Amino acid sequence: MSLFNVIALLTSFAAVFGWLNYRYLRLPTTVGLMLIALVFSAGLIAAGQLGFAGGAELVHVFEGIDFDETLLHGMLGALLFAGALHVDLADLARQRAIIGVLAVLGVLVSTAVIGAGTFVVLAALGIDIPFIHCLLFGALVSPTDPIAVMSVLKRITVPNTLKIKIAGESLFNDGVGVVVFLTLLRLTAGQHEVTVSEVADVLVREVIGGLAFGFGVGWIAYQMLKRIDQHQIEVLITLAVVTGGYALALELDLSGPLAMVVAGLLIGNHGRRFAMSDRTRERLDVFWELVDDLLNALLFMLIGFELLVVAIAGRTVLAGLLSIPIVLGARWISVALPITVMRARRTFSPHVVKLLTWSGLRGGISVALALSLTAAQSRAIILPITYTVVAFSIIVQGLTLRPMVLRLYKIQS
Repeated sequence: MSLFNVIALLTSFAAVFGWLNYRYLRLPTTVGLMLIALVFSAGLIAAGQLGFAGGAELVHVFEGIDFDETLLHGMLGALLFAGALHVDLADLARQRAIIGVLAVLGVLVSTAVIGAGTFVVLAALGIDIPFIHCLLFGALVSPTDPIAVMSVLKRITVPNTLKIKIAGESLFNDGVGVVVFLTLLRLTAGQHEVTVSEVADVLVREVIGGLAFGFGVGWIAYQMLKRIDQHQIEVLITLAVVTGGYALALELDLSGPLAMVVAGLLIGNHGRRFAMSDRTRERLDVFWELVDDLLNALLFMLIGFELLVVAIAGRTVLAGLLSIPIVLGARWISVALPITVMRARRTFSPHVVKLLTWSGLRGGISVALALSLTAAQSRAIILPITYTVVAFSIIVQGLTLRPMVLRLYKIQS
């Protein structure tokens, strides 16, 4: 099937599933699309096992979609840029200490706790994989997914300081998670011992380099925007930042996601205030909100369809279900520790630990990283466990976060 036909098929499914969700389920669009795609995928699998071959061609199409390439090297830059575009930089700067601690220390603590807990659970189930592979699972599932988190944040009302903490951490902690993931990947390769200097090199190149590159690209775009007042060209410039800037960052071995976050923050704040007319701001917002909604719809539907390529077995599904409380417990520890220490110097919103824990959604990034593993890195075991955790996170946590907020803050719905 040609690329155009694949895109046409995905768009058609997204439109039909979106209509079904709006007409009958009335769930948040992203959750509804994923849930319908999950049910549809399960139906195809069941039909195949019963001997009906009608869906075989469709299964083959989705098996041919490189999800990790599509997300990590395709959609992710646009989604992160669109999300950062509407985050207030001044509010973010005021919360920089806690965001930085959660994004760095939180990921490291969570990786260790999840790795250890998963190793114990798998051993109890008679699944034998190296401890470092459990840490690899911890690294890929520890960062909260900014796309999933921000799609839910649009629908809930919480104190602004808490919303900034949640959004800011989710935008930045994936960069740290990728560094930890890449370091552990080198260790699993076993070709040579990974040194502290190599880890530092990855950290500087990926994280620091990505942040600096994003600022540079955003600043160039800002200077271009400042010198014209033509909304079509200005929207085109931001699109070039996302596509060209992200591609160049990856070519230079820099963190493309972090680069897009910084560029989005710069253009969405400094650029919006000093380089755009009211008409351009309006058109820019409409364009990127539409892109954000469309890509989110496609992404969460693809997560649902990924069930077709995940090898489901009884023990791995059970391991995934048992991993859910481990992941939530690790999230609680990684949030509660720094906040408890920092309470002596600053005031936090009520219920901050509960909400930061439950709002720590996992999404497409975790699935994409799990799909990038090889058979030698326990892919057949880690992938279904990751998928189970992600499905629970998006469906259960995503659907219950708003009721939880209403109850904790005693807000009338």
